[in-house]
Amino acid sequence: INENPSHYKLKLSGTVKSPKINFDPPFLMLTPVPLDVKTEATIKIIPQDYIRQSQIQVELPELELEDGDRIYPFSVQFPEGQMVVLSRDGTNKELICHISFRSSRPVSLLGNIFFIDQEEN
Repeated sequence: INENPSHYKLKLSGTVKSPKINFDPPFLMLTPVPLDVKTEATIKIIPQDYIRQSQIQVELPELELEDGDRIYPFSVQFPEGQMVVLSRDGTNKELICHISFRSSRPVSLLGNIFFIDQEEN
């Protein structure tokens, strides 16, 4: 190249994909239960376009009762772990998540449970 004064032009193009997660089912409705009885459901978290491992964290809703007490009636468990892992074929493995609800006080709510990766997506 040094001996040849010709100029070389290199054109690059690409697509940037942001990591995201989908859920199966896409929303969750837990059945009403008597006080202090647990109701639960299982969901699949389907990660897409993750190129490195990332741990999923969960933010659960806090409820303020009429008397001012605050409770966290939801709990979440990941029986196979919370890490998004890139498999050999380039896809991300699904995560299994158990979501449960139990309250010793009468409550009714519509709320969000947030699943956040290490990049705060």
